[in-house]
Amino acid sequence: MKPNTNNIEVFYNTFREISKAVHSSTDLKEVLDLAVWKATDALGAKGAILRILNLDTDELELSAAYNLSESYLAKGPVTQKSLIIDLYKEKRVVVIEDIYHDPRITYPLEVEREGIRLVLDTSLSFRDRIAGILRIYLSEVRPVSEGERDFLVSLADQCAIAIEKARLIEAQKSKYDRLALQTEKLSALGRMAAGIAHEINNPLAGILLFSSNLHKKVPDKGPLKEGLAIIMRETQRCKSIIQGLLEFARDREPQKAAASLPAIIHKALNIMENEFRLRHIRIEKDFAPDLRESCIDADQMEQVFINLLLNAAQAIDDNGVITIRSRMSSNLRTIVIEVIDTGCGIPAEHLDRIFDPFYSTKKNGSGLGLSVSFGIIQSHQGRLEVSSQPGRGSKFTVWLPIAEGTPETRTP
Repeated sequence: MKPNTNNIEVFYNTFREISKAVHSSTDLKEVLDLAVWKATDALGAKGAILRILNLDTDELELSAAYNLSESYLAKGPVTQKSLIIDLYKEKRVVVIEDIYHDPRITYPLEVEREGIRLVLDTSLSFRDRIAGILRIYLSEVRPVSEGERDFLVSLADQCAIAIEKARLIEAQKSKYDRLALQTEKLSALGRMAAGIAHEINNPLAGILLFSSNLHKKVPDKGPLKEGLAIIMRETQRCKSIIQGLLEFARDREPQKAAASLPAIIHKALNIMENEFRLRHIRIEKDFAPDLRESCIDADQMEQVFINLLLNAAQAIDDNGVITIRSRMSSNLRTIVIEVIDTGCGIPAEHLDRIFDPFYSTKKNGSGLGLSVSFGIIQSHQGRLEVSSQPGRGSKFTVWLPIAEGTPETRTP
């Protein structure tokens, strides 16, 4: 086949066909096979080969070849990675005429037996990352035009894009597989937790009942009274953890209805009143007067705010301030509630994990309160986010959609 040294139309049509395949196909081998085949035809070459750099082994692995014998392909890498790096730095096509003495030719005798007399090398790179090498074999020594060089560089760029695209798809698939596995583990853990919780709850209720009765009958002063008080307190803590497990495993659909968030927050504050008093914590409230109703499950939302308030109180431990603010978002479609504490704060390395089940930075924490709250907010099509600085406190922000059909949002 005569070389198409100046046939711009052939180069253009070839490039367009390969570019189309790169952007429409998810099969990398299909794209690279097409590239070496079309490049060979467009340049009137003997054959072509494409090798991809394996990021794990740092070796160049054969990915596509055209019109070369199996015995030659079995010889191994066509060149070393260091030479490809040099090729990449030069940003051009390297023409190898001396196939016997050029260090880029690893097996000169085998190259000669293939009928090859001239070799063209082009590096594959994407955003300054080396992806591999494209090598074209010609059966005669001849000049290589600028048009051919430009064609090879453009073709190599398209192949690099295809490789990067395939790697991205593989990375996303791997990430999805890990998430699917994690979801299945959490589902199994939820079912197991529910079963364990039911089995443990009954003995705990018995322990709490009998220790409470004994606590009433023993003398007011003495080690027995103190010991029973400890038993009752720790049993109650175990029951709270079990209740958290049950809530985590239940995953029931929220029973939504239009409700006032300030009323729910006030109810949660009343429940937590003794906790705040014992810890000497001051509560500051700042509720916007124009708050609209939200479509929520009032019981579940009360649980969310109790969890957030308890979390804030435990972060403060003693003598501090918890501020609760509420307002309408700028588009008047969402209610924003902020729970801000002056506690110890959360280190940056823990922020990404605090909503994970069973993950807790507290000494005696179960790691379920924030996880359950996060799930409830998500089931209400809302968002729960956190910002924190160690030593300066934390801010938990809840976004919840307003109830559809309230007077301010009805369409005229």
